[in-house]
Amino acid sequence: MNYIIFGGSGFIGTHLIKLLKSECLNKGDKIYDLDIVMPGEEGVVPGIVEKIEGVNYIRLDVRKPINFDFTPTKNDIIFNLAAVHRTPGHPDHAYFETNIRGAENVVKFAEKNNITKILFTSSIAPYGAAELLKKETTLPTPNTPYGISKLVAEKIHTIWQNKDTSRELTIVRPGIVYGKGEHGNMTRLYKGQKKHYFFYAGRRDTIKACIYVKELVRFMKYRMIDNSFPGTDVFNCTFEPAFNIQQICETMQRATGMKRHIPLIPSWILMPAAYVLGPIGGKKVGIHPARVKKLMVSTNINGEKLAKCGYKFHYTFEETFRDWYKDCNKKGLE
Repeated sequence: MNYIIFGGSGFIGTHLIKLLKSECLNKGDKIYDLDIVMPGEEGVVPGIVEKIEGVNYIRLDVRKPINFDFTPTKNDIIFNLAAVHRTPGHPDHAYFETNIRGAENVVKFAEKNNITKILFTSSIAPYGAAELLKKETTLPTPNTPYGISKLVAEKIHTIWQNKDTSRELTIVRPGIVYGKGEHGNMTRLYKGQKKHYFFYAGRRDTIKACIYVKELVRFMKYRMIDNSFPGTDVFNCTFEPAFNIQQICETMQRATGMKRHIPLIPSWILMPAAYVLGPIGGKKVGIHPARVKKLMVSTNINGEKLAKCGYKFHYTFEETFRDWYKDCNKKGLE
């Protein structure tokens, strides 16, 4: 069988490939990483610099019709991770071109090759930014080009599944995904505490729903390889209950042996400072209006469906940081 991973050169894809190689490959099975960039090139998550032995790396742009040389089998699985995702950071049209056109081309490829199993990594962005708790049944109200493009991409995949009830589609909506190679929100949070420049932005109880990358890819394996689930299902991929920023900081400190006092800066002081300092370099230390706003708004995502679906978590919250720290030779989190 073939494991076909669109966008497999990035953070989540690299961890997925490592899991597939270590636990899933049988004789004759093949892994294909189809991405516009290859490991080690500019544009790939920093720290992911080496190709993994035995993986077929093919440069491919999902914005264009998909065609590459492989032999389809009846058991093939597609993992569609391809996306333009950092927000803010790209022009609006870039989200739509890659995330919508890419989804269209992936499902066309699946239909052409009679592939009946797809896992699509969406996002919590389709819910929109708001304090209210979001379940899978919550009406999506995206308020960014990224969130809108991801919601449309979900619908494109769902239409594909609805054409044949034997097809299997799992849509995952992860919260903040963290672990070795992330170099994003959690990495900045760790470094900010270590270097004494992180502070609580306006409040300590801001909820930041999250999931460890190794847990996320194990859930992908559970859904697509270990079991069969015909139809379409959507899962918020987060710890349940979700943790707030103070709990995250305190857990991260315990797991890495760090002791730091984190001050609270009221929002009435912080936002004017962000607007003044942001244009002159504040982004380097997180004092940027867009980033500060994100810090003060909860991502209050309900992960109860994942917790009750039969999948058994491999890590407690604190164990995720200990494992990540160990992966970095206990020198930090990166």
